[in-house]
Amino acid sequence: MMTQASTALALAALGHDTRLGIFRLLVRTGHDGMNVGDIGQHLGMAPSTLSHHLGTLVEAGLVTQERQGRLILNRVDYDVMNQTLAFLTAECCVGVKLTQEDAA
Repeated sequence: MMTQASTALALAALGHDTRLGIFRLLVRTGHDGMNVGDIGQHLGMAPSTLSHHLGTLVEAGLVTQERQGRLILNRVDYDVMNQTLAFLTAECCVGVKLTQEDAA
């Protein structure tokens, strides 16, 4: 279950144009994932820059990495992605009633 803090971390990671592009590419690849070299080739990104941005996505829990020999396979953690979306929409349309205390 996502907390407000973990959701904020995930959204902060996705709040950068480059990381959002990496994440969307990995979403398109599905459960097979993609190795670092292929991600860099698709996005025209230097390995050091890509490594930095992937590290942020991994730290936020949105991407997992698995070493396969010399390659590092990157996959979206779809459970975390779905939990983040669920957190954002959990109280959709329930209404808000302001009290005197809220107004102060």
